Amino acid sequence: METKRFVDEFAQTAEPQLLKEVDDYDEFPNKELLDELRSKIIQNIIDNKDKTNEDMKDFIKDEIDKSIEGYDLSNEERSYIYNLIDNEVNGYGPLTELLKDKELTEIMVNSPNEIYIELDGKVIKDDSVSFINDDHIIRVVQRLIQPIGKTIDIAHPMVDARLEDGSRLNAILPPLSLNGPVVTIRKFKSELANIEDLLRTGTLTPYMARFLEACVHAKLNILVVGGTGAGKTTLLNVLSSFCDPNDRIITIEDAAELKLKQEHVISLETRTTNYEGDGAITIRDLVINSLRMRPDRIIVGEVRGKEAFDMLQAMNTGHEGSMTTMHANGPEDALNRLETMVLMNGVEIPVIAIREYIESAIQIVVQVKRLSDGRRRVSSINEIIGMENGEIKQKEIFKFRQTGVLPNGDVDGEFLLHKYVPKVYQRIKAKGIDDLKDIFGE
Repeated sequence: METKRFVDEFAQTAEPQLLKEVDDYDEFPNKELLDELRSKIIQNIIDNKDKTNEDMKDFIKDEIDKSIEGYDLSNEERSYIYNLIDNEVNGYGPLTELLKDKELTEIMVNSPNEIYIELDGKVIKDDSVSFINDDHIIRVVQRLIQPIGKTIDIAHPMVDARLEDGSRLNAILPPLSLNGPVVTIRKFKSELANIEDLLRTGTLTPYMARFLEACVHAKLNILVVGGTGAGKTTLLNVLSSFCDPNDRIITIEDAAELKLKQEHVISLETRTTNYEGDGAITIRDLVINSLRMRPDRIIVGEVRGKEAFDMLQAMNTGHEGSMTTMHANGPEDALNRLETMVLMNGVEIPVIAIREYIESAIQIVVQVKRLSDGRRRVSSINEIIGMENGEIKQKEIFKFRQTGVLPNGDVDGEFLLHKYVPKVYQRIKAKGIDDLKDIFGE
């Protein structure tokens, strides 16, 4: 706090109003000199990281004085240097402004001069920011994870953590990473998209939205599948918003991202190992424990291992209306992966019995895709209709068909409704939900 006060006061002596006027660093006539001063000051801060706060305050003041002495710098350039040091001392170095940007969804640091960001679904290289070296990257990561009791060093070269703002950080160091320190940050959104947002962006159609809402109201078990960054968690959150406000809902996640509006929600989050490698609490542990918590619905952020068997058990033993997501290339691949996950438990169950278990547990499979233009689409909604010759059979109800790519790079396509009345429609009507006649008829 003392250091922050010093930097704030020091910046004020150098035309503080100009701090907000520095928009394009690349236009500075002394750009190369500023790069050199920046590297020198930051490296000295890293080399003297063991100083006390009081010593560091004096040290930084001396460093800035010495660094800019004798140079004919404009007020804008001086303000830029002060702002940089403020970010280093009180923020997160080059990542400070990126972390504040609410439009970004991902930050990827591949090397000191290779930083990518995801904006509007597209990954682009950001040449406006850089680190001075690998040690600088490690220092910033350590600052990010220190408040949550994590560490990263030679003895612990990997870290996966949820930051204080909810963002997810993953970092890996050499020798595990051959490129040097690599950092990936999935930005936290204070407000996840709602159904109106998905309709406005064309992720799905009103018919699809009404059908999925009816499925949730009818307490069908739903599996959302797709690739990384396809929007599985966003869709799961939207589906969860349709749950009855009187339901007791238990959410289970590796990193808490779901933001349910209902009143009776219990949120559980996994825990990684401590420094000694003990104390981990897995998704499976939490799923098993949740069954003792009298849930009406269980919502698992993602299944990826042995917990799939316990999730299916919950769905098959009265916890209707449960939902989860998983990484898969499509609905068929998803059920094959589920089968493999159950087998990972080592239980001696015939494959046909596992398939029947899956078939009875899940009614709806929703696939989401991120297209080449960065936009996300619900690419198919399937229902599981039974078993045939020992295989689980699905029937597609809705789909998105890509028809081409426009000159500007946007994907062209159309949503289709099959001429088919789903079996689950009868179950939906049996629950007193009878407002889908304009979609499926009588």
